Amino acid sequence: MGDSRDHGRGSSPVDVAPLNASSYLDPHYWDERFAAEEHYEWLKDYSHFQHLLRPFLNPSHSVLEIGCGNSRLCEELRKDGVADMTCVDISPVAVERMRSRFRDKGLEGIKVVQADMLDLPFGSESFDIVIEKGTMDVLFVNSGDPWNPHPETINKVMKMLEDVHSVLKSEGVFISISFGQPHFRQPLFERAGHFNLQSVEWKTFGEGFHYFFYILKKGRRILKSDDCKNERSDVPSINLLHEELEDEDYMFRTTLCDELEN
Repeated sequence: MGDSRDHGRGSSPVDVAPLNASSYLDPHYWDERFAAEEHYEWLKDYSHFQHLLRPFLNPSHSVLEIGCGNSRLCEELRKDGVADMTCVDISPVAVERMRSRFRDKGLEGIKVVQADMLDLPFGSESFDIVIEKGTMDVLFVNSGDPWNPHPETINKVMKMLEDVHSVLKSEGVFISISFGQPHFRQPLFERAGHFNLQSVEWKTFGEGFHYFFYILKKGRRILKSDDCKNERSDVPSINLLHEELEDEDYMFRTTLCDELEN
């Protein structure tokens, strides 16, 4: 299991990791981080969930990635045949460095846009697929009781889902890759049914440290939690491998858990 982080300009994991989870809410933190860090893949790189995403890909599809950071997901999707690819991030530093990277690699046609996930600057029905990988999880920092998140958190999640619904084409698909376990995330996804973004199923990936791959389809009948199709009947327990313990994914998840318990 390789390290999915590349550091530039003398940075190290200690340099870029925040002092506390609240830093993830600060745009300045991300600007400083992206100025120092070349590459980091939250929730594993594409190879770990490619088998789950590929069935939804079509060369004719337009795809939006929300919160691209310095991930290489856009590049991997291009290799898998996605020609119409757009990625957005709130950090102007991340956007400029991503554009520069694509220029250096001769990758044309991948659009990189500075945008807030709560205010997507696209017209209605612009994309066939919208993907986020760990971006929505930031909204749950300082969210209170995971069974009963603060109203502000719920409002932000609903605003993000409403924007996703708006930019998705009819029968479009939203893929959310998350730390959030189904018993916490599913009720929020089901609330999105009032604007016709329906939770359909979830799957897991990862060795020991599991991540969740949620699939929501626009214009499909809502499936309640008890009926929701999933690849396992139980939510896997956390059984961490040594390599995972040193990863920032683990630090982020356990920091959030600690804050929720206090």
